[in-house]
Amino acid sequence: MEISVRPSKFFGRYRSSPALSCARSGFSTLHAVLAAAVSFYLVVISDLFKDGACEELMINRKSVLSDTMFGISLGYFLSDLAMILWFFPSLGGKEYVLHHGLSMYAIFFSLILGKAHIYVLMVLFSEATTPFVNLRWYLDNAWQKSSKLYIYNGMALFLGWLVARILLFIYFFTHIYLHFDQVKTILPLGRYSLAIVPPVLALMNVFWFWKIFKGMMKTLSKKRHTK
Repeated sequence: MEISVRPSKFFGRYRSSPALSCARSGFSTLHAVLAAAVSFYLVVISDLFKDGACEELMINRKSVLSDTMFGISLGYFLSDLAMILWFFPSLGGKEYVLHHGLSMYAIFFSLILGKAHIYVLMVLFSEATTPFVNLRWYLDNAWQKSSKLYIYNGMALFLGWLVARILLFIYFFTHIYLHFDQVKTILPLGRYSLAIVPPVLALMNVFWFWKIFKGMMKTLSKKRHTK
């Protein structure tokens, strides 16, 4: 009996339906809120990574909560990547595959070695922009591109992206530079990963930020002309 690896007719219809994208957006929003909240708590509120909080090097500090969050994020990115590849390119192009692949690599490497948790958490906090992206998709598919909510969400997305994916990454690289003596204690593969993965993600963030900026300006321009 031959087993086909192609999606069935049912999934073929599902591919053209927004139902799968809707469910995927819901899960991604849930993960984003959880990841951002846990990352903010561990990095900013708790004493885990504060100078002088303990004798352990900052690069080696971790907690049960950070390990748990990394496990959850690995599961989410893996399942989402599987859907992207199965329905490729309906749910996202090559840039999404690259983003998820790099994210899983960094999280897995940090989880296994028990090092650089602070830097992975910083990157995970950038997921805080995901709910705005998903809301934009919902409004777009609901034919609400001319609504005030769509415009306000676009502006919030622009500001959120600026803070969580541009300015935060500047702080990220500055922090690595100031603590490079600790970064050097990681295995060579870990150092090379820190030198490659974050810059690639940062370049992708800048590229998407430019597209968000152009889209926001286009929407605001249309809004002014319709008045």
